[in-house]
Amino acid sequence: MQASRARLFKEYKEVQREKSADPDIQLVCDDSNIFKWNALIKGPSETPFEGGVFQLAFSVPEQYPLQPPQVRFLTKIFHPNVHFKTGEICLDILKNAWSPAWTLQSVCRAIIALMAHPEPDSPLNCDSDPPY
Repeated sequence: MQASRARLFKEYKEVQREKSADPDIQLVCDDSNIFKWNALIKGPSETPFEGGVFQLAFSVPEQYPLQPPQVRFLTKIFHPNVHFKTGEICLDILKNAWSPAWTLQSVCRAIIALMAHPEPDSPLNCDSDPPY
């Protein structure tokens, strides 16, 4: 657990230092729990999500970075890879393709990429076909 805390504190410092480097992502740690984070991400341009701001909730396991964080949308989103009711995200790096090289910031980037390029082969929302 100490290793995961150290890693999360390192990521926290990095996020603070590079706030202006990635204007599409605002990542915030819960003041009372380093294992709880929230993010605001901007919808990718040239998609139906452009102009929108979407809130994500991160629950980081004590085995992080050896295990992926659990991430879900708090903002309702109609997307083939997002469960409409729970906000659960079907993304390989959050499941079987996780690597300790990923950071919470890079997970946000991957989610933005998924918003722009849905994976119809692994839908969580079967009623949603990619609108583009």
